[in-house]
Amino acid sequence: MSNHGHDARKLDDAHVEQFIEQGFVKLEGAFPRETAGRARALLWNDTGCDPDDPSTWRQPVIRLGMYTQEPFVSAANTAVLHAAFDRLVGARRWQRCMSMGTFPVRFPSPDDPGDAGWHVDASFGYEDPDFMSWRVNVGSKGRALLMLFLFSDVGTEDAPTRIRVGSHVDIARVLAPAGDEGLTLRELAVNRFDETAHRDEVLATGEAGTVYLCHPFLVHSAQPHRGTQPRFMAQPPLLPSTPLRLDREHDSSAVEIAIRRALLGPPARERDAAR
Repeated sequence: MSNHGHDARKLDDAHVEQFIEQGFVKLEGAFPRETAGRARALLWNDTGCDPDDPSTWRQPVIRLGMYTQEPFVSAANTAVLHAAFDRLVGARRWQRCMSMGTFPVRFPSPDDPGDAGWHVDASFGYEDPDFMSWRVNVGSKGRALLMLFLFSDVGTEDAPTRIRVGSHVDIARVLAPAGDEGLTLRELAVNRFDETAHRDEVLATGEAGTVYLCHPFLVHSAQPHRGTQPRFMAQPPLLPSTPLRLDREHDSSAVEIAIRRALLGPPARERDAAR
């Protein structure tokens, strides 16, 4: 399999095409390591654990709440990321990210974290108290991108997120018959994620400051932590400022092109070009 990372921090046409085909692109150095360190200090304080005393790391995962402090907002709004959002979502079609969302901080542990199932992230229907009733539709209402922000160095043993390469294509086809109403996470979890099991798997590893920009339909999964140092990673959505449109005749975004190709099949490749 090809190298999914790249040295240059600016997305070129080849990276955009990779996003359309594979469902994600790895952006190294998307925000400074120093910013990641300042954010980690705030997170460590909120875990109630001592970073220098592993005996205090008693749970496989600690979930921390919404983070809007300066290092988090700064990490999400670098010039590198804004340029990438423009390439993948379209200029003026996304909202500035003002929160890093929740953090599942994963600690080295032999125990099952209990949240390691394959899934996509929901994008609307949050008013329902049952999160399995939250929804996704073929127009990706409420979500322009799934993003994985690495706030610590993440190696293969450090509970990196598992990604099914190209699975966004399968999910687009599953969602299409449900129209604007879409499907709930519960409906998708019943066999539909299994339809992506044939896809190759990639691990979201990288140094602190790396961001994986993912198609909203990309199927991914957590996993147990077998390393030595806790993993700090956030999965905030990039929110759209205008709804996705799959019927655009001109200036389609990479996210829209990926969905349209999935639904129309190979002929669409001859008509679409990544903008």
